Amino acid sequence: MKDKFYKYIQQLQDTITSKLEEIDCKAKFQEDLWQRPEGGGGRTRVIQNGNVFEKGGVNISAVHGILPKSMQSYFNVGEVDFFACGLSLVLHPINPFVPTVHANWRYFEMYDKKGKIIDSWFGGGQDLTPYYLFEEDVKHFHQVCKMACDKHNPNFYEEYKKKCDDYFYNSHRGEARGVGGLFFDYCKATEDFSMQQWYDFVTEVGNSFLEAYVSIVERRKSIEYSQENKDWQEIRRGRYVEFNLVHDKGTLFGLKTNGRIESILMSLPPHVQWVYDHHPEKGSEEEKLLEVLKNPEDWI
Repeated sequence: MKDKFYKYIQQLQDTITSKLEEIDCKAKFQEDLWQRPEGGGGRTRVIQNGNVFEKGGVNISAVHGILPKSMQSYFNVGEVDFFACGLSLVLHPINPFVPTVHANWRYFEMYDKKGKIIDSWFGGGQDLTPYYLFEEDVKHFHQVCKMACDKHNPNFYEEYKKKCDDYFYNSHRGEARGVGGLFFDYCKATEDFSMQQWYDFVTEVGNSFLEAYVSIVERRKSIEYSQENKDWQEIRRGRYVEFNLVHDKGTLFGLKTNGRIESILMSLPPHVQWVYDHHPEKGSEEEKLLEVLKNPEDWI
């Protein structure tokens, strides 16, 4: 399964980066191959200073070795070996009317000292972080997510949409990071659902990403914007940074397993503002977004 899934994310990385270069028409992805001293490595691809994308990355990695002590306590296990692979992407567009997007699809195995698999699971999802609320965009993103889920289980969308709303939440701010999507983790084999079925589901979601996001980019990338719009985008990006550094499990895992720092922090936007005690004007489009972030909606 690990070989099969790693081959899948290699192909998916190629598909996604090719399409994004086509949309941008200027910037190309810079590729870095890296090795982790304890075992494994990855292929980082970053795009910067384009026509459409200010900064973004589409990274894959496959790492293995002894599970660090800090993660042993997290998973409540003794000294075990692990294997983890996944694709992680974040895109920060230039135009504040185009939303930031994040996605991740991953697979994890743990082994005893004889090399026998003692646990394995899939995880991942995709979520949207707009700076201005276009309801048709959010509904489209969620509809694509729901269609991918419904092919495998009629309950998946509702369950993983709620998990996404709960997870991507800045509790210290009392607001969501964005307008959600899907989030699933610890997807393990049961009598009713095999690892092959989980593989089919996760790859279905991965394959739906471009359909979910590209049409939104195409609709919004040429809208004229002001410096005030850009300032608001950068203030909201600050909230994005706060979530990634305070709450995000992937960042935590990467830092505690001696991951490549440049790849882990690739998700951070290049230009951000933290304005003291900032509040948008009453009745403004900016305030409209905040109301939705404080009260997650059912978009379907």
